[in-house]
Amino acid sequence: MALRWGIASAGRISHDFMVGLKALPETEHKTVAVAARSLQSATEFAQTHDIPTAYGSYEELAGDPQVDVVYIGNITACHKDTVLLMLNNGKPVLCEKSLTASPQDTATLIKTAKEKNLFLMEAVWTRCFPAIIQLRKQIASGVIGEVKYVQANLGFRNPKLPGHMTDPKLKGSNILEVGVYPINFATMVFGERPESIETKGWLTDSGVDEFAAITLKYSGERVAQLTCSFNLNLPGEAYVIGTEGTLKLPQTFWCPSKLETPSGVLEFPLPTPCRPTVFVNSVGLCYEAEEVRKCISQGKLESEAMPLEHSQIVSEIAKTVIEQLGSCIYNN
Repeated sequence: MALRWGIASAGRISHDFMVGLKALPETEHKTVAVAARSLQSATEFAQTHDIPTAYGSYEELAGDPQVDVVYIGNITACHKDTVLLMLNNGKPVLCEKSLTASPQDTATLIKTAKEKNLFLMEAVWTRCFPAIIQLRKQIASGVIGEVKYVQANLGFRNPKLPGHMTDPKLKGSNILEVGVYPINFATMVFGERPESIETKGWLTDSGVDEFAAITLKYSGERVAQLTCSFNLNLPGEAYVIGTEGTLKLPQTFWCPSKLETPSGVLEFPLPTPCRPTVFVNSVGLCYEAEEVRKCISQGKLESEAMPLEHSQIVSEIAKTVIEQLGSCIYNN
């Protein structure tokens, strides 16, 4: 039987997630309901994406017995309450990054999911791309020797940012919106908490972090240097450098279709999207959806590609970085 999806939020990323789902076999994935803060928004979204049921509240979606798993695509400030609502109604959850705005809230969601014996995954789609899976295989094979250094950067110049991204009351944050990708990449490669964190950068006029240059020092003389911004265009590349060679993800490392290895460039073409997407390569959201289906079909409560422990580590690093920059979001 197909995994029956419910969609919580009718925003831009939920639109793109639907495009990703449409790239997968209908025999394996089916969207049965969508909910938004207004019934009109949900209805319009349902009509666009051929979803049979639209709800004007998340509570109605949580209570729908036809829904097997819920994708949550609202803003980070709302994630904790929405995820808890779904878990408390017996629904497995795939929740957009950042899972929450704080390590304490992330720990609460993980604890609740485990207590209720329900699947929970932070939707860090990067982890599920074929190019990333191959990168991890290359590292494990020892082809680049002992990994000593990771570098990743991501930033966009956007003078018309969505309001929630610069509003401290809504946990606006470059780190929580953009920086989680480089931080996640380093966490994936090194697989542990850093021994030290050092951050330089600046804030917006509203007191929200806008740019960060982060150095993470790990055990065994290993270092990650990460840069992120929602006010500068950065190359969007990532490097894993070992004692015997280098692996590189060129531009769009967070949703890659290529991997440069010591023996040559490997290409991983993405599926053709059924309609335009808001964000680059968003049809690749199909990979995380398929990861969820596989995990749930095998009775797993978390994904090996994006383990809950890594969500906790990334959340802890993000909070430290935000505090080192002097952001005021934890005062609101």
